[in-house]
Amino acid sequence: MAPLDTLIGAVERITYYNPETNYCVLRLRPQQLLLGRDPLITVVGTMPELQPGESVRLEGEWINHPQYGRQFCAETVTQIRPAGVEAIRRYLGSGLIKGIGPITAQKIVDKFGEETLDILDRAPERLLEVDGVGKHRARLIAEAWIEQQQIKQVMLFLQGHGISTSLAVKIYKHYGEQAIPIVSRDPYRLAADIFGIGFKTADKIAQDLGLPPDAPGRMAAGIAYVLGQATDEGHVFLPRDALVEEATALLGVEAERVEEALRLMVARGEVMLEPVPVPDALELVEAVYLPAMYHSERGVAIRLRQMFQTARSRLADLANTAWSALLDRAAHGPGPLTAQQRDAVRAALTHKVSVLTGGPGTGKTTTLRALITVLGQTRHSFLLASPTGRAAKRLSEATGQPARTIHRMLGFSPAEHRFLHNEDNPLNADAIVVDEASMIDLVLFYHLLKAIPPDAHLVLVGDSDQLPSVGPGNVLHDVIAARMGPVTQLEVIFRQAETSQIITNAHRINRGELPDTSNQSNDFFLFSEEDPQKAADLLVDIVRKRIPARFGLDPLQDVQVLAPMYRGPVGVSALNEALQEVLNPNPDGRKAERRLAGRLFRVGDKVIQMRNNYEKDVFNGDIGFVYGFDLTNQIMTVRMDERLVRYDFAEADELTHAYCISVHRAQGSEYPCVVMPIVTQHYLMLQRNLLYTAVTRARQLVVLVGTRKAIAIAVRNDQVARRWSALAWRLRQ
Repeated sequence: MAPLDTLIGAVERITYYNPETNYCVLRLRPQQLLLGRDPLITVVGTMPELQPGESVRLEGEWINHPQYGRQFCAETVTQIRPAGVEAIRRYLGSGLIKGIGPITAQKIVDKFGEETLDILDRAPERLLEVDGVGKHRARLIAEAWIEQQQIKQVMLFLQGHGISTSLAVKIYKHYGEQAIPIVSRDPYRLAADIFGIGFKTADKIAQDLGLPPDAPGRMAAGIAYVLGQATDEGHVFLPRDALVEEATALLGVEAERVEEALRLMVARGEVMLEPVPVPDALELVEAVYLPAMYHSERGVAIRLRQMFQTARSRLADLANTAWSALLDRAAHGPGPLTAQQRDAVRAALTHKVSVLTGGPGTGKTTTLRALITVLGQTRHSFLLASPTGRAAKRLSEATGQPARTIHRMLGFSPAEHRFLHNEDNPLNADAIVVDEASMIDLVLFYHLLKAIPPDAHLVLVGDSDQLPSVGPGNVLHDVIAARMGPVTQLEVIFRQAETSQIITNAHRINRGELPDTSNQSNDFFLFSEEDPQKAADLLVDIVRKRIPARFGLDPLQDVQVLAPMYRGPVGVSALNEALQEVLNPNPDGRKAERRLAGRLFRVGDKVIQMRNNYEKDVFNGDIGFVYGFDLTNQIMTVRMDERLVRYDFAEADELTHAYCISVHRAQGSEYPCVVMPIVTQHYLMLQRNLLYTAVTRARQLVVLVGTRKAIAIAVRNDQVARRWSALAWRLRQ
C-alpha cells in the first residue's frame, strides 16, 4: 500500500459541506505553492466543519476527477496552528476569534509578526501596544483566545465522534471548562442539554467511551429519546407496547431490560404511566408520557372544565340582550350576517368556550369582525391572538384591531424563565379570541388556559380540516370532538369568493374531488413534469422568471415555495440550495457570507426560526432576512419584520433557509403566491389535508409543479395520521 501524501495549508473557502455526512469540498491555500499550479487546491473528503482561515494538515492522495480535474482526497484532517505571518493574519482576521476583525488582525500581526500567537498565549497584556486596541478590547481578545484554545481541546476530544465544530462550541459554552469531564462521565446529558444533539450522537460517544449497552443511563436516555421523537411527530404519549418495541430496536437489547428500565423511570417520576381509552381499542391502553406532556394534557382538561363549570361570566349582561338588533348593527361587508354567522357570534358571547370553524371563503373573518364589533359596542374588553407572528399580523389587518402572538400576549420573563401571565397573574380581558387555532399545540394551549380567568370567554377560530399543529397534540380537533361548548361550522362559500379558483379548488380537494387543473383561471396553475430533477429545475425557473414577468410578484417577498418532504431533488433542502443560488447569488463574492451550523448564510438570505427563543422574542416559524455579519463579535443579524435580531454564531442552528419550507411550517401564514412541487416520489407524505393546507396558504396565486397522478394520490388519501392523545377523553370525563 502506497504511503499517503501530506498537504499543509490554510482554508480559503468552503465550496460545499454536508452537515449530515460531514462530506466537504474546500479550496486550500497550500503552505508551499506547487510549481506551475493554481495557488488554490481543491480538497474533498469527510472532515470536521472548518472555517476559512483555519490551518490544517491533510493526509490522503491526489486524484483526477473526470469533471473537476486534479483534487486532493483527504483521509485524515488535523487542525493546526497557522505558520507564517500571512497565515496568522488570515487566521486572526477570519472571525474565529471574538474581538478581532480583519483590520485589527492586520495591526496585531504588523506589530508582532511571527511571534503573534506566542504573545497571545503568554503575554496577552502586550496587546495594549497595538495601535487602536484599548483595555476593553485587549481583555475581550485575551478571553476569546483562551476560550478558543479550550474549544479546540473539546473539539479534539469530540472529533472522532462525529461532532461538528459548531456543536463543539455549543458544548463548551454550555459546560465551560467542565465540558470534557461531563461528557466523559455522562454523554447522554448532551441529548438533554444541547439543542442540536440527539440520543444517537450521544450514544455514539458513549459507545466509543466503552459504556456497556445495558447501562442504566443508556436505557433511560433511549426511552426518553423515543418519547421525545414521538412528541416531535405530534404524539402526546405512546402506548407502552409501542414504546417498548421502539426502544428495544433502538437500544439493541432484550425487551425485558427495557421493561425493567421503564419501571424504574416510572418509580422515579421521569415518565408518567396511566391507562387511557383510545379509539378502535377494546381495552384501555397503558399510555406512557413525558412529564411535561402528562401535566399539560391533564392541565388543559382541568382548566377547560373549570371554565365550563364556573357560573360567573364577564359577559353575563348580554344574556337577555335584543340579539337581532345588536347583530344587525354589527354586520360588516356588502350584506347582513347569515344565520350561521349570527349563531356563531351569539354562541361566543353566551358560552364560556366556543369554536368557529370553516374553510376559506366561508366568512370566518366577517364573523370575527362582527363579534369584535359587538364586544366594542357593549364596552367589553377583548384580546386577539394567534400562534404565529404572521398569523397575528393577518388577524390585525383583517379586524383593524391589535393582535399578538400567544407568546407575546402571555409575556415571557427571560430572567425568571416563565410566562408573566398565569393563574396568579391572569390576563385582564372579558373575552380572548384565538385565530388559526388548528396550529396550537398542547403545551402552549395549557399555558394560555392558565392565564385565562375562569369567568372570561374563550373563542377558538380555525379550520379543522387543515394539518394539525407542528407541536404535540391535536387541540382544536379534540376540543371539537369533546363538545366542550358550541361548535359553528361555516359551510356557505360567499359569492365574491366563488370567483377564486384557489378557494373553489381548496373546497374540491377537501371534499375528495380533484381540483380543476385546466389552467383556464388566472390564479391556479399546474405545470406538468414527472421527472423530479426536471420538476425542480422548472420550479426554480417559474419562481425566478415566469411569476415575476407575468404577475409582477417579487420572488423573495411575495412567493413562498412549500414542499411536502425534506429529501430528494424537489425536497425542502435541495430547493433551498437551488433557490438561494438564483435569488440571492454571490458570483463576485461581494456579499458577506458565513458558513454556520453546516449552512451557508449570506446577506439577503430568507431564513426561518426553527425553535422558540423567548430571550430573543422570536418563535418557531418566524421568517426574516439576513441583514449583516459582525466577524469581530461573531454576530449574525437578521431582520424579523421591523426588528433586528442578533444571533451569536453558535446560535445559527436555530435558523434555516426559507426560500422553500415544509407545508407544516407554513401553517397560519398567508402569501400572495404559493408554489408547490407535487410528484409521485412524495407519495409517503401526500395527504388530502397537506395539499388543502398548502393551497389555502395562497392569497392571489397557486402554482403546482408535478403530475395530476400525484395530486390524485393526495386527494384520495384522507387517512390522517393518528396522533396519540387522550385530551378528548379527559374533556368528556
